[in-house]
Amino acid sequence: MADKLTRKQRSKIMRAVKSRGNTSTELALIKIFREQGIVGWRRGNRNLSGKPDFIFPKKKIAVFTDGCFWHGCKKCRTIPATNRVFWRKKIVENMNRDKKNNQVLKSAGWNVLRFWEHDLKYMLKE
Repeated sequence: MADKLTRKQRSKIMRAVKSRGNTSTELALIKIFREQGIVGWRRGNRNLSGKPDFIFPKKKIAVFTDGCFWHGCKKCRTIPATNRVFWRKKIVENMNRDKKNNQVLKSAGWNVLRFWEHDLKYMLKE
C-alpha cells in the first residue's frame, strides 16, 4: 500500500518519534514488574550505553523494551512499501547499534535483557 502522505509530511511525523517514553511497552513492563512483585528497578539511566528503559542498579541489570518495527523483530517484521531501501538500512543500523550497546554494557559488568513489544502484549494477556 502506498503512503498517503507526502515525503515531507512523513518525514516530519517520523522526526517527532522519540526514543524516550515509549509508554505502551514501558508501562506494560511496569505492570508486569508490579504484578510479579519485582522490586529494585528504576526507569532508565540515560548515562548508560543504549539508554536502557529500566535498570536494576544493585544487580547491574539493564532492561530494554524493543519495538518490533524499529528493532527489526523477525516475527513481526514489516517494511513500508515506500522508501524501502531507506527503511531497511535504518532498521539494520538500529539492530547493529543494539548489538554494540549490548557488548558495551556486558563489558562494563551489566547483564542485558531485551523484551520484544509483542512478547509484552502476550505476557499481559495471560
